[in-house]
Amino acid sequence: MSMNQPLILRGVCATFVGRELAAETLVSASYIGEVVMSYRRIRVGSILTVVAALSVFASGAVAGQSTTPWGDPDLQGIWHSSGATPMERPDEYEGRQTLSEEEVSEIRAETDARNEALSLAEARRTQAGGSVGAYNNFWMERGARSNRTSMLVDPPSGKFPPLTQAGESASTSRLKAPGGMELDDTWEDRHIWERCVTRGGMPNAMFPRSYNNNMQVFQSPGYVVMLLEQVHELRVVPLDGRPQVSGQITQWNGLSRGHWEGDTLVVETANIDARASALQPWSLFSSHEGSGKGMKLVERFTRVGDRIEYEIEVSDPQMYTRPWTVAFPFEALNDIMYEYACHEGNEGMVGILAGGRAEDAQEAAKR
Repeated sequence: MSMNQPLILRGVCATFVGRELAAETLVSASYIGEVVMSYRRIRVGSILTVVAALSVFASGAVAGQSTTPWGDPDLQGIWHSSGATPMERPDEYEGRQTLSEEEVSEIRAETDARNEALSLAEARRTQAGGSVGAYNNFWMERGARSNRTSMLVDPPSGKFPPLTQAGESASTSRLKAPGGMELDDTWEDRHIWERCVTRGGMPNAMFPRSYNNNMQVFQSPGYVVMLLEQVHELRVVPLDGRPQVSGQITQWNGLSRGHWEGDTLVVETANIDARASALQPWSLFSSHEGSGKGMKLVERFTRVGDRIEYEIEVSDPQMYTRPWTVAFPFEALNDIMYEYACHEGNEGMVGILAGGRAEDAQEAAKR
C-alpha cells in the first residue's frame, strides 16, 4: 500500500500519511500525538460499541426506538439506499420534481419485467479482446424507484451547475479517453475504486450505485460511526465540538465533525484528499486529478420511522461554479451486511498489470 493512501486499522480509518504529515510545519509533535491518541480512543470506543450492540444490529433498525439510552436521536441499524432514481433529472421531466404514483408504478413494472427477462436469458461466452464482460444481472440491485425525478434537488433544475474552467478541462480530458479511462503509466494511476482503496472518496462514497448500497450505523456517547458496505468504508464522526485539524492532514473521505440540530445529525466534512473529486460521473475520474483540498461537505441525517432522510450539500469551487445538493432516503434493512472482499493488490490488478506486460512484449516483437 502506498504511503499516501488510507490505512484501515481493524475498522477505524486512521490515516496520517507519509508525505502530508512529513510536510506539516504548523502542527507540533505533541499535537500530532494528541490526534493519534484520539483515534486510538475512537478505535477502542468503536469496538466496545460493536460488542454492546450486536444483538440490535443483527435485525436492522429497531422500530419505535427514537433515542439512545444517553438521549441522542437513534440512527442505529442497517440501512439500504437505491440507485434507481437518476442523479440528474432527465429532460423529459423538465420542471417536475416528482412523478405521479401511476408513473412510478409503470417504471417499477418495466424494471421487474426487464429483470425477469435477463434472469431467463441464456448464458453467453465471452471472447478475448475488447470487453470480456462483467457482472451479470444477478449482481445488480436496481431497487425501488422513488417518486423523485432526480437525486439532485439543488439547483432546482435537477441538473448539475456549470463547471469552472478547471472542471471543464478535467471533464473533457477524461471523457475523450478510450472507455472513459486513459492509458495509464502505473498502477497508481488506475481508479481508486478499481484498486479497492475507496469508492472515489467523499462525497462519492455515500452515493448509491448498482449494488452493495448498504450502511450500518453505530452510536456511542460522543460518536456516530458509519460503515459503508462498498468499499468497506468506515466514517467516524465525533460530536464533542473539537476543532478541525490542520489542512495538511487529509483522508480520502475527509475528516468529519458532527452535531445535532433537533433530531437531525449534521456532519461537516473537510480535509479531503486532494486527489478526490466531486466531478460526475465520478467513476470516470481517476486518483490523480482531484479537487478535494478545497471541498466542503454538509450532510443531514434525519430518521423518520423506518427510513433516514439523507441530504448532502457539496461545495467544490475548483470544479463547479456553485454548490449543489443531493437527497435520497435510506430504508431500514432487516438483514445483515456481508464482507465486501475487495482489497488493494487483488487479482484484478495483477491481471491488468500482466496484460500490460503482454502488450509490451507484443509491441517489442514487432520491432
